[in-house]
Amino acid sequence: MSSNVLADQAPAFTERSVDLEDRDIRRARRQSQVIRLGSIAALIAVFAYFSAVAPGFANLGNIANVIEQSAVLALLAFGMSIVVLGGGGDVIRGGIDLSLGANLGLCVAVFAVASNAGFSDWLAVAITFGTGAAVGLLNAIAVVGLGVLPLLATLAVMNICAGAELVLTQNTVISTNSPLLGSIVGLSWLGLSVTDWVLVAATVVLIVLVQGTRWGLRLQAVGGQRQAARAAGLRVQAYLAGTYVAAGLLAALAAILQAARLSGSSPGSGDILLSVVLTSLMSTVFSRRLLPTIGGTLLSVLFIGSLINGFQLLNVSSYWVNGVQGVLILFVVAVRSLSTRRGGA
Repeated sequence: MSSNVLADQAPAFTERSVDLEDRDIRRARRQSQVIRLGSIAALIAVFAYFSAVAPGFANLGNIANVIEQSAVLALLAFGMSIVVLGGGGDVIRGGIDLSLGANLGLCVAVFAVASNAGFSDWLAVAITFGTGAAVGLLNAIAVVGLGVLPLLATLAVMNICAGAELVLTQNTVISTNSPLLGSIVGLSWLGLSVTDWVLVAATVVLIVLVQGTRWGLRLQAVGGQRQAARAAGLRVQAYLAGTYVAAGLLAALAAILQAARLSGSSPGSGDILLSVVLTSLMSTVFSRRLLPTIGGTLLSVLFIGSLINGFQLLNVSSYWVNGVQGVLILFVVAVRSLSTRRGGA
């Protein structure tokens, strides 16, 4: 008799659990939608505010200037987002690359030294990309091969890169002139500089690669459900290693643009880590699943670039920028933590 009663109640329990699961999914989707729409509204509000109070902010020339000034940061943030996406949401145990800024500085120095040594532009570019990829491979060996926590491994590599840059440049400015750098600085098309077009091209290519190809979908699977991806036969370690190498290549590309902007190498050219971490974290609040995306990263970069440009036009001290970035990091981390906690509840 009791077994029959339990058998009759089993479908009811199953339906109730399914209803609760569906309700949690719907609630999580509503939360992420509210966060995403609120973030977009904040971006629009920043543009509207500076357009109203900062002289010349909304001019097309100034907007193009914001994009150009944000290109280096955007490329580095793209690399960070790819690493975080492949490693999962936990940036401490999952995936993070703290060496990107130092990798940038090292690659700029390598290009300047190679160019001044008489190498052709394209050979100097090849050496620069080789340097960026080598740094990414070193990160991959430490994280994937040796099993060191990404936070510690990339922190160590960051110091290696910073030391190598100091040895290479003797902590001095290295000026260089080359036809390639002159073209990057001097040429423009449709009102946009070469730097702007490089950013546009990189954004389109990465969006297609990360969100529209088999490699990108598998990378997201590795970051989201690593055990399931491994059970499905995906080469998880290779995908994780590839993210660090990809980030290193993007750092090298950013270094070419930075060298053109600075006309060579300058000490401190890689001091951009805080902004890179912020823009990568902020990209999550522009996505539906609170995960890093290339489009969300670009919006985050434009958000930060607009803040910096607006402060400059209003003659506000640049020291305020770091404070604002710190507040934004705390805000984004708090939002993600609360959303994860409620989703897990």
